[in-house]
Amino acid sequence: MKYARLTKEQFEELHHEFINFLATQSITAEEWEDIKKNKPEAAEQELDVFSDLVWFGVLSKVEYLEHISANQIHLFKCREKDMHLIALKLKENKADLTTKEGFQWLRDNLLSDDIEFFNAKKDYSEDKHQDIFKIIQQGANITKGELFQYFETLLGQNN
Repeated sequence: MKYARLTKEQFEELHHEFINFLATQSITAEEWEDIKKNKPEAAEQELDVFSDLVWFGVLSKVEYLEHISANQIHLFKCREKDMHLIALKLKENKADLTTKEGFQWLRDNLLSDDIEFFNAKKDYSEDKHQDIFKIIQQGANITKGELFQYFETLLGQNN
């Protein structure tokens, strides 16, 4: 498996897609029940292959990621050949950026010396999707990029 097995909830949500996946392999509902019961390792393999297909589809569409912790924000723009990072770090623990109050503190103190800004560009390894997946595994969320775009404009770095 290249990525990670989907959760039970994710499989339930993608029930129809999984049925279609099995159908592309000419596996009927009855055959699937038989495989689950009598060949559990084959069933596990099918679940893993489907999971990887779903992840590949999701990762192919990711444009922005963000990871917010108590005193740092990492915003990623996933471009064709590289990833652009804008990061903010509180110099001291003056607020918890994961809370509404902490985020308000950030807005009120954005241009103060209490906040450090970092900017970086990183080329992907040979596997762009795996690079993006690792960041998601570390706690990043896929977003529409509003926060990234806001800070990109604020820092005057539209590129």
